[in-house]
Amino acid sequence: MYQAFDVIGGSSGSAERVARLRAAFDALSIDGFIVPRADEHQGEYIPDSAARLGWITGFTGSAGVALILRDRAAIFVDGRYTVQVRAQVDTTLYDIESLVDTPLSEYLKERGARLRIGFDPWLHTIGEAKRLREAMVAAGGALVPLSSNPIDAIWADRPEPPKGRVWRHNERFAGRPAADKIAALQADLDKKDVSATVVTDPSSIAWVLNIRGSDVSHTPLPLSFAILPREGRPTLFIDPDKIRDAEVRTYLSGLCQLEAPAAFAGAVEEVAKNARILLDPALAAEQLREIVEGAGGAVVEGPDPARLPRAIKNETEIAGSRLAHQRDGAAMVDFLYWLDLQAPGSITEIGAVEALENARRASGEAAQMPLRDISFDTISGAGPNGAIVHYRVNRSTDRTLQAGELFLIDSGAQYEDGTTDITRTVAIGEPTAEMREKFTLVLKGMIALSLARFPKGTRGMDIDVLARIALWKAGCDYAHGTGHGIGSFLAVHEGPQSISKRGVTELEAGMIISNEPGYYREGAFGIRIENLILVKDREPVAGGDLPMHGFETLTLAPIDRRLIEVRLLTEEERGWLDAYHAWVRETLSPLLRPEVAEWLAGVTTPLERA
Repeated sequence: MYQAFDVIGGSSGSAERVARLRAAFDALSIDGFIVPRADEHQGEYIPDSAARLGWITGFTGSAGVALILRDRAAIFVDGRYTVQVRAQVDTTLYDIESLVDTPLSEYLKERGARLRIGFDPWLHTIGEAKRLREAMVAAGGALVPLSSNPIDAIWADRPEPPKGRVWRHNERFAGRPAADKIAALQADLDKKDVSATVVTDPSSIAWVLNIRGSDVSHTPLPLSFAILPREGRPTLFIDPDKIRDAEVRTYLSGLCQLEAPAAFAGAVEEVAKNARILLDPALAAEQLREIVEGAGGAVVEGPDPARLPRAIKNETEIAGSRLAHQRDGAAMVDFLYWLDLQAPGSITEIGAVEALENARRASGEAAQMPLRDISFDTISGAGPNGAIVHYRVNRSTDRTLQAGELFLIDSGAQYEDGTTDITRTVAIGEPTAEMREKFTLVLKGMIALSLARFPKGTRGMDIDVLARIALWKAGCDYAHGTGHGIGSFLAVHEGPQSISKRGVTELEAGMIISNEPGYYREGAFGIRIENLILVKDREPVAGGDLPMHGFETLTLAPIDRRLIEVRLLTEEERGWLDAYHAWVRETLSPLLRPEVAEWLAGVTTPLERA
């Protein structure tokens, strides 16, 4: 299995670890220390060796930060983790704060008077450090960069950094040779009049060089850094033990100079002398700014030049995604058919995860495109566990799917031709009227986005309301974004695009993004419906005068009609769902066993005949 179910996190040992950290404050001349969930690459996906926040707090979510002062401590999380953090963290030790309502910078501005707060400049972006520094200045305190991380000195059993094997991502999946990508990025640097850029995001490095790796769970990333000069060969800083195949070493040596990570800081210092260096303030570590400016260079702030080109998929990547979704859809239907045959109370959340992973393996083998991994730990939540937005089932929380409950399963796969992410909410037995109503309101939001037409230049924040308005009218909402970008056999969460209240990036043709509104009643049930959608150019509207975009749905899987209150749907919404189900049925039936195809035909019958 790609997913393990061991119990991780929890507050055992937190008090002793916090005490040991505080004991180091006097020698460091600080009054507190900031512990983010981050590594030197500032990504969502970190190795176990960088899980400092989890080690000292017990919290295992993908976003959060702790502030440990001499006499108190706080942990800051967003709305996805409000339930999880209370289950994992010792609340007698840590106050729980909202990353959105009371971000750390605001907290420090109010409580940081005359304090010296230490931080590891490798673990905070330039933008984060600036906000924190300004907050401390406003409070009459100081933000103090430390030369080494004090947690590392007390973490006796800290895991070793990963050394996952790197392999070449075939051009028949990438659609474009690495040399062309390098040349295009160098032309961009020339336009910006900078000498070089430092690339810290492993997703960008993997995309530019057409390589993949295995340093973090479920995401094929080779943790590494790169310096891309305006002219000449790039330098890739990567542990040589990761390049185990002679063919891969020869390939990479033909593209760039290879150096060990230990040479990275010195190389940045050398290239920065009297030079203009492009750094992404949202991705590059504060330490890099200090190195560049310390060498007499000038930091030019701007986005990672590979980030937007990586997000806009080429035709090969789009074609691969369509095929991956057909394969994944067949697996999902096979799983849903199996689930429908199980009596309530007979299977558990873990059993469902295992069945779905097996279905994906079988579907990949049948198509001769093997499942390489799942794209994240499957969220398999029955009843009240479904209300925990990023719930991760383990041996101690594993719950039986009972009659009268909802079951939420959010999962995805990594195939060489595409990354998938899908959520379905299923009725176990007879749903209540409230479940049907809330499910239908969520469905209305998902359909509204699917049908949207919008002018070119529209940002994700401009259309986020479409997915929420039906819920808002009922006095409800959900505390997460509506859509995130998707990589191409890369990260399942990929920027810069998003559909959310903070989605400032314009949506461009070729971007793949999720469409996943939800509703969560703590202690009772959770609802989420998720399809992946592709931004496309659309034909001009008759009588209109603006070029328009729209979406093509990629995900193929039935939506549980037992949970739909048809009277709440408009004619247009019913028409969309019927057409979607017809497409699912026609596309997937040839890939299914006869009995599964027959089941699919039954559950995709038009609503008018339901």
